[in-house]
Order: sequence, then C-alpha cells, then structure tokens
Amino acid sequence: MKRLYIILTVIAICTAASASGREYAVCRDIPYKLSGDDYTKERCKLDIYYPTDTSGCPVVVWFHGGGLTSGNKSFPWKLKEKGMVLVAVNYRLLPKVEIQECLDDAAAAVAWVFDNIDGYSGDRKKIFVSGHSAGGYLTAMIGLDRKWLAGYNSNADEIAGLIPFSGQMISHFAYRDMKGIGNLQPLIDEYAPLYHVRNDAPPLILITGDRDIELFGRYEENAYMWRMMGLTGHTETYLYEIDGHGHGAMAEPAYHILEHHIRRILGEPSDPE
Repeated sequence: MKRLYIILTVIAICTAASASGREYAVCRDIPYKLSGDDYTKERCKLDIYYPTDTSGCPVVVWFHGGGLTSGNKSFPWKLKEKGMVLVAVNYRLLPKVEIQECLDDAAAAVAWVFDNIDGYSGDRKKIFVSGHSAGGYLTAMIGLDRKWLAGYNSNADEIAGLIPFSGQMISHFAYRDMKGIGNLQPLIDEYAPLYHVRNDAPPLILITGDRDIELFGRYEENAYMWRMMGLTGHTETYLYEIDGHGHGAMAEPAYHILEHHIRRILGEPSDPE
C-alpha cells in the first residue's frame, strides 16, 4: 500500500510496510532547505524511516560517507525494525562547495529534525547523530562546535548523543587537499573536531576500525580526541577499536555499539526483544 503525504509545499512519496509485527513507513526526498541554488535544491534532502503505530521513538540522524566528495543518503540498515526513527541525509559536496557549506547543510538537517520529527513518531529529546567516515566527521563537528546549529536556532547540547563511525577528528583530508595539504600532514584548525573539545558536550561515542588497517591514523585521531575530552572533564566520551576490521568493514559491528549506547543513554534494556 502506498500513501502520499504533503510536507509543507512539497510532495513526498511515503511507502508503508509491515515488519516484525510493527507498521513502518518511508518518506523520501524531503527538502530541509527550501531556498538556494539548483545544487542546494538537488542535494539538501532527507529520507525518513519510522514506525507508524507508536510515538516518542529514539531518532538516529545518519550522514553518509564518501570523503565529503561523493556518496548518497541511505538508512543504516542494521537499525531497521528496532523501533527507531531513521533519518538519512544528503548534503552538498566538495569541491562544488566549500567545507562550511557541507557543515551548514548538516546543521540545517539536524535543525529540521528537531523542528519536525514529532510528526514522524520521533521524540526531539531523543535525537542521536551518527554517520560513517565523512558522516562521522560532520557528526562530531556540528555536535561540538555550537555555532553551526545555533545558526538555525537549535542547540547542539540538546542532541542526546554523538556517535561518529571512523570520523576524522583533525581537519578533514578533502578540505586539506583543497588547501594543498597532503594526507599525511595533520592540521587542527576551526574545521577540526579536536579544536572544539569541551566538557559540556553531549555524550560522545568514538568508534574506529583496527588501527593497523584503518585510514591514515584514524584510530589515533579518535584516541587523542578521547584523551582530550577526558582532560576537559567530559565524563561521557567512549572509545572503541574494532579489531580485524578496516575502514569500511568496521561499520557493521559498530551498529551494535551505537544501539547499545542509545539504549544506555535512554535507560532502556540494551538488547530489547
């Protein structure tokens, strides 16, 4: 069965289906920015997967990977049929835009979720932000540097948890490449999550693959972030290294860690039936 919903002035296609005894719907290509150039209108869209027979569900906003230069939105499939609302986000890409546009898009999407997710069975007090690789970088940046969400009258500190998968904690390599800086030359400037360590951030769960087969010191970047957040007095930073898994393969087992911490933060059983 297919149903059509009108979202603001834009028609979104929503498909309803049953799974594990619960009704779910998927709404695709909802714009979270209603103005801008053609590229903004093309990329600044999100999809929502949500249960239709309940309310007040946890929400996972998911940013795709691709080095900030490629990739498309998709749901974190291992979180389906878990009683959660999943939001998959597209954003503009380098080098068509500058890195601040990527970050602005990510913040706009999360702000849209805060403002609208109650209409999709979600609870704005249970919004978790996550993503793999470039998506993990965006997660950390907009959660730690308050200015991005403040630009949309939203508060980064109201995010329930930040859970980046193998995200860059130094300035992103694609941004460094645009500045003529090589992959092996680290940089920590205002576009590095490490630049924004603070003790009053939301819970931060850092997950990487095996340090010996990850990308360019990715584990060590995250380990340094874990250490620096601890030194600031932030007591809710966790670090996981998934042995035997490289940059791409680490995502599948990382979903279990993500779900565990969502349940822990919300005070729910970590392995609900």
